[in-house]
Amino acid sequence: MRRTATTMDADRLTIPVTRRDHLQGSIEAATTLLEYGDYECPYCGAAHPMVKAVQEELGDSLCFAFRNFPLTNVHPHAEHAAEAAEAAGAQGKFWEMHDILFENQQSLDDDDLASYAAELGLDARRVLSEVISHAHLPRIQEDVRGGIRSGVNGTPTFYINGIRYNGAYDVESLLGSIRAEAKS
Repeated sequence: MRRTATTMDADRLTIPVTRRDHLQGSIEAATTLLEYGDYECPYCGAAHPMVKAVQEELGDSLCFAFRNFPLTNVHPHAEHAAEAAEAAGAQGKFWEMHDILFENQQSLDDDDLASYAAELGLDARRVLSEVISHAHLPRIQEDVRGGIRSGVNGTPTFYINGIRYNGAYDVESLLGSIRAEAKS
């Protein structure tokens, strides 16, 4: 999406992507794609392979960032899933857990989360303990507050270089908007 005089402030990311975020690719890349997502959201699950395809296509010219936005009022396992991803991140495997959670959206209870942690070679007891004690909830709440300030009201919500993406959810549309933004 091109920056134009008609782009509303509500379409802008209020908290820029930084090294604090979970990143794939260099923060110095020409384009940053940020997703606010919920691990139990079926639309996020459908967008997951789309993001992978965009990453594959754009390679080193793309930095992908993910922020948590669990919709706890409709997805009862979303918050614990986000906490499990953060707990895995504390052991150096955020992205591996991120992928497993999206690939297994129908199985996100605490026993499943512990099983995924063990499958990844993590200390599963520690992951589960951190989930149950809400050790990573402050970070998740920070993501949610930042999303709300940026106008996020559902998932997935994407931003391309800080501008909200409002196009179709298919690879070609997203790639087209990313390429248009890179040219502007």
